[in-house]
Amino acid sequence: MTGFLIGAALLTATALLFVLPPLLRKGRGEVADVRRDELNLSVLRDQLRELEIDLADGMIEQHAYESARRELERRVAEEVRPQAAPAGSSAEKRWAPWVIAVALPALAISLYMFLGTPAGIDPVQAAAASAENSHEITPQQIEGMVARLAERLKTEPDDVEGWNMLARSYNALGRFDESSKAFGHLVKLVPNDANLFADYADVLAMARNKSLQGEPEKLIDRALAIEPNNVKALALSGSAAFERRDYAAAVTRWQKILALVPAESDIGRSIASSISEAQGLMGLAPAATAPASKAKAAGGGATLEGVVELDPALRAQASDTDTVFIFARAAQGAQEGKRPPLAVLRKQVKDLPASFVLDDGMGMTPAAKLSDFPKVVVSARISRTGNATPSAGDLEGATGPVQPGTKNLTVRIVKRVE
Repeated sequence: MTGFLIGAALLTATALLFVLPPLLRKGRGEVADVRRDELNLSVLRDQLRELEIDLADGMIEQHAYESARRELERRVAEEVRPQAAPAGSSAEKRWAPWVIAVALPALAISLYMFLGTPAGIDPVQAAAASAENSHEITPQQIEGMVARLAERLKTEPDDVEGWNMLARSYNALGRFDESSKAFGHLVKLVPNDANLFADYADVLAMARNKSLQGEPEKLIDRALAIEPNNVKALALSGSAAFERRDYAAAVTRWQKILALVPAESDIGRSIASSISEAQGLMGLAPAATAPASKAKAAGGGATLEGVVELDPALRAQASDTDTVFIFARAAQGAQEGKRPPLAVLRKQVKDLPASFVLDDGMGMTPAAKLSDFPKVVVSARISRTGNATPSAGDLEGATGPVQPGTKNLTVRIVKRVE
């Protein structure tokens, strides 16, 4: 604040330096003019007096006197300019510059107090004003916006986007009862969206003390009926089964997810961990350790190496960007697809023929690795949709049973999935 006041004072002083000197010079000039006029008038008076004496002494004629007098009167009018100011005006003019010197700063301060922002020079008030003018949205403002949206939707019950926003806003605010009601209205407007039913089930479970039993599980089944490979619905279905201690059903649901997402993704690792926990509760984890040592001894290591080729006769049925899944399964049950992949690798059709290496680090779950089984089958499948679950129109091929550690394998894609 002190710096601002000093700067303002310096600016005012600079302005006065430009204003006052002309005013002071003007006052002195007026005094000089008055003195010069008085001198001229005195001289003209003397000349008139001499002219009257000459007329009285008979030295000049009457007409000459009248002519000379008119000339003197003309000179008086030209050389003497009477002051129009009233009495006391000289004193006022002498004081005028000093009045301005005082009035100018006073006027500037008054205008600033009325039109400016005095609080801006106070650091404390400036900080407070800055905080008030911040564009950050407060929780109270968010609550207000959600309330206005809910009020508007009372008169617009068919606004799908509005109900979707309201349901998710309530969920974000932790108001799960209101969110589930909004989702209930939303799925009536959009009855064939698996994601909405999965989200509805999730929110309803939160509103019911985090339990998926009962109505939430029915909503999950509805989502899976619409989209059998919906990842969130499968995850919730597995969680519902785990909650009621049906660990086998939970593993079955979760294993489907592992075929749909990359193993290195966050959800892939999370689901693999959940499967491992469920299998441990089923008593399966300890039994997996015995075959591991046998496989390593017989096969010379838990890796598989080879190349994937596409039969030229099928090349026209695949585009360059189609996904190629290369995976290994335990030989027993591999043909039926009952066992989850022990290792998975993704490539694209444009990469074919493609070399591959599968190992224990590419497994879907720590409880099932290549090194856990003496015989495995390596398969390759081209998926147009990018979905790891087989579907009609996919192209595939597989090896026969081989030992982990086998190299120089050839997987030839030769048939179409019907």
